[in-house]
Amino acid sequence: MELTNKVLVLKGKVQHYAWGGFEFIPSLLHITNTDHIPYAEYWMGAHALASSELVDGTDTESLHQVIHERPVEVLGPRVFNQFRELPYLFKVLDVEDMLSIQVHPTKAAAVEGFEAEEAAGIPIDAPHRNYKDRNHKPEVMVALSEFWLLHGFKSKESIEKMLLEVQDFNTLIALFKTNGYRSLYKLLMQMDQAQVDHILIPLVKRELRRKRDGELTKQQPGWWVAKLYGNNEPLENIDRGIFSIYLFNIVQLQPGEAIFQGAGIPHAYLEGQNMELMANSDNVLRGGLTPKHIDVPELMKHTLFQPIVPAILKGEGLGNEKVYKCPVPDFGISKIELKEGELYSGLASSLEILLVTEGAVIVKGQEHLVLKRGNAFAVVHGTAYTVTASGKTVLFKAFVP
Repeated sequence: MELTNKVLVLKGKVQHYAWGGFEFIPSLLHITNTDHIPYAEYWMGAHALASSELVDGTDTESLHQVIHERPVEVLGPRVFNQFRELPYLFKVLDVEDMLSIQVHPTKAAAVEGFEAEEAAGIPIDAPHRNYKDRNHKPEVMVALSEFWLLHGFKSKESIEKMLLEVQDFNTLIALFKTNGYRSLYKLLMQMDQAQVDHILIPLVKRELRRKRDGELTKQQPGWWVAKLYGNNEPLENIDRGIFSIYLFNIVQLQPGEAIFQGAGIPHAYLEGQNMELMANSDNVLRGGLTPKHIDVPELMKHTLFQPIVPAILKGEGLGNEKVYKCPVPDFGISKIELKEGELYSGLASSLEILLVTEGAVIVKGQEHLVLKRGNAFAVVHGTAYTVTASGKTVLFKAFVP
């Protein structure tokens, strides 16, 4: 692709993971989901496994390939010299069912883990492989709907109170008071399955009854336990990920609020739709609530065993653009809100990707693009562009700060 235009339509890739919803992403992308399959994620980026495509008139080429052919032109010399690739992956998520309890490694730990698995001869696509690349995977998400997630361990006082109030956990109080977070979590996550069932089956039964009787809200762990086991499946081999629901902060975000998740912070998405932006990596260490590979010792090695106070980001306003500050050099994200006829002007300091989530716009680069809800476009480094709204419009922008 010659890149005669520097502002190009971008077509992402859908991922049909089992936890995804059935309506939100098809509606966004103007697709009829006649087969009723889950649409979990919509990827916008240059990930080698699912690269987006750039469209220039009748020409279409993968963004991964275009960056490979002209990296400095597309990314800019600063980004190319620092990262050697597009350092972020931009996504839309629709979380219908809970995602796995997970932790992401630091950059140094990712390099070490990747090299060790390479040396051990584990194929890169093996289901039991932990490290798919040498990169860290910090991530930020901005809620598009009311959004619920687990994020970091609760305070010492909150955990002690919970262990006292939940009768099934009373015997764990002494261990936690004496030895703290790591010892308690290690015991629960490495306990044999018979003991897990002995503790959790009575708890699951009680939470199912409490939810049925209207005694629970989404602020309470029991609500999510009852959702997980609310399909009348047999109560056996209970998922030990349930322990984390009681130990982690349950966080509620409203549309437009965001949260950043760095290396070592244990987390899991529970429900809702969001925009997610992360380092270009697929390194996930899982501990439960998933059919995917679980590696508890590796998860334990990289988990921050300390209380976390969730920091909800509201964004910092710059005119009609609101920027969510992230403490990493790999990516930045902003939300642009325009009234009818209002203009937004940009000068891309890296490759930028923008998605229209509401309304419609006319984008002027060398040529004019008319884009509606669900359409995305990419702007090559160094390119000036303007966006004009043809009604109330919302866009999200990913960039390298």
